[in-house]
Amino acid sequence: MGQHTETVDTLVIGGGAMGSATAWQLARRGREVVLLERFGAGHVQGASHGASRNFNTAYSDPTYVAMLAESLPLWRELEAESRTRLLDQVGIVNHGPNPDFDAVAAALTGAGLQAAFLGAEAAGERWPGIRFDGRVLHTPDAGRLNADASVTALQTAAAAAGADIRHGIAALRLDVLGDDHVRVATEGGAIHARRVVVTVGAWTAKLLHGLVTLPRLVVTQEQPAHFALRDGSAEAAARAATDWPGFNHAFDPADSAYGYWYAPVYGMYTPGEGVKAGWHGSGPVTDPDARSFTPEPAQLAALQRYVRDWLPGADPDAVEPVSCTYTSTEDEDFVLDRVGPVAVGAGFSGHGFKFVPSVGRILADLATDAGPAPARFALRSTPNPPAGGWLVRH
Repeated sequence: MGQHTETVDTLVIGGGAMGSATAWQLARRGREVVLLERFGAGHVQGASHGASRNFNTAYSDPTYVAMLAESLPLWRELEAESRTRLLDQVGIVNHGPNPDFDAVAAALTGAGLQAAFLGAEAAGERWPGIRFDGRVLHTPDAGRLNADASVTALQTAAAAAGADIRHGIAALRLDVLGDDHVRVATEGGAIHARRVVVTVGAWTAKLLHGLVTLPRLVVTQEQPAHFALRDGSAEAAARAATDWPGFNHAFDPADSAYGYWYAPVYGMYTPGEGVKAGWHGSGPVTDPDARSFTPEPAQLAALQRYVRDWLPGADPDAVEPVSCTYTSTEDEDFVLDRVGPVAVGAGFSGHGFKFVPSVGRILADLATDAGPAPARFALRSTPNPPAGGWLVRH
């Protein structure tokens, strides 16, 4: 059979959450858009699978806070379009030694988002499944997103608006042939596009090597885990689905009390699977095409110790490990920019999922010349100055 060649207006490469959100936004604007995903629907190779992500609002940087304020109603719009429940606003509790909590609370209230402080004892009475470390910043607008359902909803809504969603097709090479012309080679032939948006996560540096100068992107295999509730009754599980807030636990590396910690901890209750907990961004560096999917034993044992010390409502010995990837920049800021006809969304550093609808809008703007991305996310070779307020940002 011969090689197939076609021409489209906008091609989005990578059908995880970010690429799917971009296709949704483009299709809503009436643009011709094709979304290519190298793996099958619902695959577990990247960073968008699994049943739960924190919709964490605890940021102080104005760029991120504005994206949170934009994302919340967009999640609700997606739910309405897809007729799928995606976001449960069960709140998130942030605790541990984080000097930026006051700045976070001020930024959120200034943006019309809720934030309130509780003492550790009062928080423990309200949420007995968690043991609290110092004062607690409670953010009621925050909550839990269903990641798998979100990707499906985005693709369903994009297709309903006219996007062409294609699974099982890998982009092998990009060649920029002009200001409005990119040739994308696939196993079956080539696609010519006026604009290309690349959202391939851990494969970004491989696909764009020699074409776009990227900041250093480090791919790690992360290994959170689900822990069963100590009370295994159906009634307890039903209560946990609404009563367990998400949680972020900061730490002080210089304090020996945290001597076994690898990183800050994040987590949430995942209905049907238990309490999810994980070290933020501490996994081993990996090649996304050669992952082991196997937990690193010392980190898993330390995570079980964390559950034993800090989550009295969960059973540290009833554990089911999870494997996913982070693709991180040095400062954990995203990369959202365009070079000629190629727009890039990358480096979401383990805290991007909550911003998915806003990221899709920004990348759609870049692809259609509708406006620039926030300056903070421009392609760069040196890290941005610390934004503050997000020592735990999952």
